[in-house]
This record gives sequence, C-alpha cells and structure tokens, in this order.
Amino acid sequence: MKSKQVIAALGLAAAVIAAPAQALAAPNAAIAAAPRVAPAANPYERGPAPTEESVKAEKGPFDIAQMPVPGGAGVFGGGTIWYPKDEAGPFGAVVVSPGFMTLEPLIQWYGRTLASHGFVVMTMATITPIDPPFSRGDELRSALDYLVTKSTVKDKIDPTRTALMGHSMGGGGTLDAASKLPDLKAAIPLAPWNLDYAPPAKIKAPTLIIGADNDPIAPTAAFADPFYAALTTQNRAYLKLKNAGHTFSFLGYNPTITKYTVSWLKRFVDNDTRYDQFLCPIPAASDTVAAYQGTCPLT
Repeated sequence: MKSKQVIAALGLAAAVIAAPAQALAAPNAAIAAAPRVAPAANPYERGPAPTEESVKAEKGPFDIAQMPVPGGAGVFGGGTIWYPKDEAGPFGAVVVSPGFMTLEPLIQWYGRTLASHGFVVMTMATITPIDPPFSRGDELRSALDYLVTKSTVKDKIDPTRTALMGHSMGGGGTLDAASKLPDLKAAIPLAPWNLDYAPPAKIKAPTLIIGADNDPIAPTAAFADPFYAALTTQNRAYLKLKNAGHTFSFLGYNPTITKYTVSWLKRFVDNDTRYDQFLCPIPAASDTVAAYQGTCPLT
C-alpha cells in the first residue's frame, strides 16, 4: 500500500508545482447571606476575551520570538519554533507539517500567527519534500516529542496539551499521527491528501478538517468528505472554504482559516469555552465558507 502511495505522490508533483448552577438555599440565614465563592478560573485560559476581529487577526495579543531547529534533532527535517515571549505559561504545543513539494518557509505564517495567539508552535520541515503521508505522520510525532521534551522552550509547554496540523500530504500525515496519539488534544488536517488512509475511527482527538471547494489536487469529494464522514470522535467539524483552491488559500495568511484554527485550538487545547461562540451554533455559509458541519454542543 505504501508503494502505491509513493507512486501516486510522484504523479501529484506536476499538479502541485501550480468551536450556573444556582447555590442551594441555606436553611440558616447567616449562611445564606455569606458571599458566594466564585468558580475556579480555567487555568489554561490565555489572553483577553475573544472577538470576531481578534480570532481572525494575523497577529494576536502575544509578542513572539522564534528559533531554528536543526535537521537531525529528531526523525524529521528540522524547522522553526515560534513561541510567546510572555512568561504567563505554560502554553499548549502545536506542530505543523507542510505538504508535498512544499518547503517549511511556506507554512511559517501558521507558526507566527498561532504563537501570537498563545501557543508554542513548530513549523516542521520534512526529511524530503516528497515524503508520503505515512512518513509525515511519523515525522509529526517525532517533532512533537522533540518540541515537548527536548527543545530549549520545553519549560514553556504543558506536555499534556498538544495538537497537530498539516497541509495536503501533511494533512494526511496529521490524520495518520492522530490515530496513534490517543492523548492528543486537537488535530487540524488542511486540504488532507492520503490515498491509503483508513483509521479515522481510531482518532480520539477533537478534529477539524478544512477543505476547499475548488481543490483539483485533493478534491473534497475524494478526500475531506469521506475522511470527515468516517470520524467518530465526539467533537469534530468540517469547514469547506468557498472559492478556494489547494495551494494559495492555505500557504499565506487567511483570516477564515485563522478564525477556525485559533478557535479550535483554544477550545480544545486550552479548554477555553470563550471560543465556543465561533464554533457553535454551526456557522452559516458566507462569502468565505461554502459549508460547515460539526457536532454541537462541544464537550
């Protein structure tokens, strides 16, 4: 099966290189008059209350820094780590994989933007630009392990709050890796491509699939649609971008992608219910959203 995928990947090259309980009444008046104790704040909440404008922002509320990751740091091709300068962590961790024939600099906007919204992010380079999805899945898991346990910013990270993302074959790799990481908090495949992918039922992480209505390389009818239909994880959603293709819609700042990826990561990596409003009720179609499916309410 893997050889079939590698052969298919080579055929793909030409196409690419174009979401209060009330207090019980006390019988004693003195007790009833006592002030209520406020519920404990979410310890993972990071940043100010979100708005429609803030969740779309290319630059969030945190100033960021970056550092290179050399090749050989793990079973992946190196990359760049982006992190908030703020010391009010720890923060959740995210690793992002590029797609077929795509170099790491083309996905760095995800690192800059997501870090500025309060995450430690590695934009990962693959070992070779033609690595198939199953290899990218292995590389994503290796990069996540490096980021959380070995990187110089590991003390800024909560190792129990992790997520994976990837574009195209990196999206296929994200699904593959997520099926092998039962404690993952979120997975976001972007225009996922994977010919031999079969285990979506094994994914336990809340999963947001993002596809594009005019994608000739990973047409949603062949990839994103069946991938989403096969998911059984309790929290799942599928955003289909409108008037969007496979490459340019994903490889540069996109406010719609930013809104939903930030909201999904905040909700499930940070357990921040302030972001539910952007995911539930199910978002309506719009100038940038062709369709949206999901499970509401979120749990």
